[in-house]
Amino acid sequence: MNKEWSELNKTMQTQIKKKDTYKKGMDTLLRLRSQLMQTFVSFKEELGREDFNAIPFINADGYHSKTIAYSIWHIFRIEDIVAHTVIKEEEQVFFAGNYQERIHSPIITTGNELVKQQIADFSKQLNLEELYSYMFDVRESTEKILECLSYDELKRKILEERIRYLESLHVVSDNENAIWLMDYWCKKDIRGLIQMPFSRHWIMHTEACLRIKNKIHA
Repeated sequence: MNKEWSELNKTMQTQIKKKDTYKKGMDTLLRLRSQLMQTFVSFKEELGREDFNAIPFINADGYHSKTIAYSIWHIFRIEDIVAHTVIKEEEQVFFAGNYQERIHSPIITTGNELVKQQIADFSKQLNLEELYSYMFDVRESTEKILECLSYDELKRKILEERIRYLESLHVVSDNENAIWLMDYWCKKDIRGLIQMPFSRHWIMHTEACLRIKNKIHA
């Protein structure tokens, strides 16, 4: 793991556990996310469109077995779902912004159900400009939510009824590779969701994308 990102993540997790350092922890989180976002922006500046569809580790186990386009979709669909449906109980950016049509995506889910060539084929269909617009909109909306959270709210548990509501939206596939996500999210408090998916999830997928980039440009 990138040492600086790892240290920022570790510092943030320590800081948000205590009331007197909680605000500093949120600042650390935003700094970490800013650094990771710069990496995604650099991909758009440095890579060709076909590079976003490349899947050089197609038979591997792990986050690097995806494509860069898929990874961006996956990170920000999960964040949108968790921030707006699970935490805030409001409409997702994806639906409010008509992003399925804009991105030309055949799915509205997190993409966990896709494997190997399905991931590559899915990636080719996406409008990259609109995918990046979605990425920026989700990041901005999530960070507005994070900045308004009080320390006491971090202890709030997600109610069981959220799982039923998530099911009704069909934003998580009922495939075995995806269905577990709803239980995973809804068993956490908000502090747990900040740690995953709003920070560590980004790091793992960003590092996987860097590995893909380095492989296709070796």
